[in-house]
Amino acid sequence: MTRTHMAREIAEIPLAATRFLTESREAVQTAAEAFRAADPDLVITVARGSSDHAASYLKYAIELLAGVPVASVGPSVASIYGRPLRLRQAACIGISQSGQSPDIVAMMRAAMQAGGLGLAITNHANSPIAQASTYCLPLLAGTEQSVAATKTFVISILAGLALLAEWQEDIALQQAVTQAPRAFAAALELDWSPLTQRLENASSAFVLGRGPAFAIACEAALKFKETCGLHAEAYSAAEVLHGPAALVEAQFPVLAFAIEDAALPHVVATAQRLVAQGADVFLTGANAARAVTLPVVTGVHPLLAPLVLAVGFYGFVETLSRQRGYDPDLPRHLRKVTETR
Repeated sequence: MTRTHMAREIAEIPLAATRFLTESREAVQTAAEAFRAADPDLVITVARGSSDHAASYLKYAIELLAGVPVASVGPSVASIYGRPLRLRQAACIGISQSGQSPDIVAMMRAAMQAGGLGLAITNHANSPIAQASTYCLPLLAGTEQSVAATKTFVISILAGLALLAEWQEDIALQQAVTQAPRAFAAALELDWSPLTQRLENASSAFVLGRGPAFAIACEAALKFKETCGLHAEAYSAAEVLHGPAALVEAQFPVLAFAIEDAALPHVVATAQRLVAQGADVFLTGANAARAVTLPVVTGVHPLLAPLVLAVGFYGFVETLSRQRGYDPDLPRHLRKVTETR
C-alpha cells in the first residue's frame, strides 16, 4: 500500500524540529529580546483551525510560565468590522501555516498600527503575515501536501515554546525544547492500537484535557472530524462535567489526555467518573479503574509533554483514518489553504 502524504509528514516531525531549532535559532533569540524589552502586559493571538489550537497551547504555556494573560482575538474584528484595538502594551502573535489568510493578515496589520509588538509564526517566511509583522519565526518544516496539518502544527508550538523559554530565560524549558526532536521520535513508536480498534466503527467520541493538553484535545477532535469522519468534541476535563457528561452512557468512547502536572489528579478523577457512567475511557500515561491506559513518552517537561502526545496521536489517527476507509490526505470539502475574510 502506498504511504500517505500525512504518514510521511508525521514521520518528518523530528527532523523538521531539528531543522527549526538549528536554522531559526537566531530569529528566536531576536524575537525573545524584543519581548523582554517590551515586557508586554498582554499577549493576543490571531489564528484559525489547527493554528488556533497551537495558539491555545501557547496561551496556557505563556500564562503558566510568564504570568502574562493571553487572549485570542477574532480576526474579523479587523478584517470585517474594522475596529481598532488598544494594544500599546501588548504583543500580538499570529500563527498561520500558509501565512496567506486575509483576515489574519488584516488583524496583524491592525495590531502593528495600534502599537503592538507583532510576531508571525509561519512556514513561509515571505508570506503576507510575515511581512505584516516586525518579527517572524520561520518554521522551515518543508512542504506539507496533506490537507490535514501535522508537522506544521507541531513546529508552530515548538517555535512558541522556544520563544517563551528564551524570553523568560528558563533553563529547564530551554533544555526541554532542545531535546524535543528525540521525544518526538519516541512518540512515533507508541502503540495505541487498542484505541484504533475501539474507534474503527465509532460514530462519536469525547476528547478531554486540561491546561496545554486541552489544546491538544481540540486538535485531536478536529483531526477525528477531518480525517476519519468521526464526530468528536473536545472539552476541558472540568468543563465536560458541566453538562456534556449527560451524553455519556454505556460504551461511549472517551480519550483523555493526561500529563504529569498539577491537573493530573483532576483528569484522572473525571476519567473515573465517566467510567462509572459506562464510558469506554482511554487515558494517556495514567491509571484509572477500568480505563485503558495508553503508553506515553516519559520524563518530558510538562509544558512540552502535551505536544509529544500530539505526535503520538497523529501516528494513531492516520492509521485509524485508513482503517475507516478514508483518505487522510484529502478530507472531503476541504482545501490546504483556506482564505477567510
